Amino acid sequence: MITRLAVGVSLGLVVTFGLFLLMQALIKSDKSPFDEGIKGRIVDFVRLQEDEAIQTKTRKPKPPPPPDEPPPDMPKPDFDSSVDSQGVDISAGNLNIDLNIGGIGGFSSDGEYLPIVKVAPVYPRRAQTRGIEGYVLLEFVVTRTGAVRDPVIIESKPPGIFDRAALSAALKFKYKPKVVNGEPIDVAGVRNRITFELQD
Repeated sequence: MITRLAVGVSLGLVVTFGLFLLMQALIKSDKSPFDEGIKGRIVDFVRLQEDEAIQTKTRKPKPPPPPDEPPPDMPKPDFDSSVDSQGVDISAGNLNIDLNIGGIGGFSSDGEYLPIVKVAPVYPRRAQTRGIEGYVLLEFVVTRTGAVRDPVIIESKPPGIFDRAALSAALKFKYKPKVVNGEPIDVAGVRNRITFELQD
């Protein structure tokens, strides 16, 4: 075993010494592979392209997109104004009422308030798509100018579905005001029921 170790160490020393001498020889040589120029010839050539006929394309403008479909006709809710003290039945159609306005205060004689214009409310889209019907009972004040003030919901079925549409429609109602002693006055506690029904 000692002889094997001695042979390995001696061979290692010989190889190391040989490599050292080889490195010295490479360092002393003046020739460097990086200093040599490029051998051979470089040929430059230009490729000539034949004239090609230019093709022109006429682009047609894209047709406009089809118009969106108009929304379906909204069903007009029916008004049930039987709750009013006069018992006047007002539908969603146009009303033509002639008023004789005269006198100093603009009203010639005493009389109760009368509905002139009742605007149809907008049917809520959520209720329309789900097929929900119902009604809203409102109470409000008819002012001396015939406008509606302070509408309050007394009853609604189903609750919360038609409330907003009924309130905004009630604010657009117009009345002939109540006249007492030739002077128009405010009338509180006027009730109106708006029924929301889908048409077949």
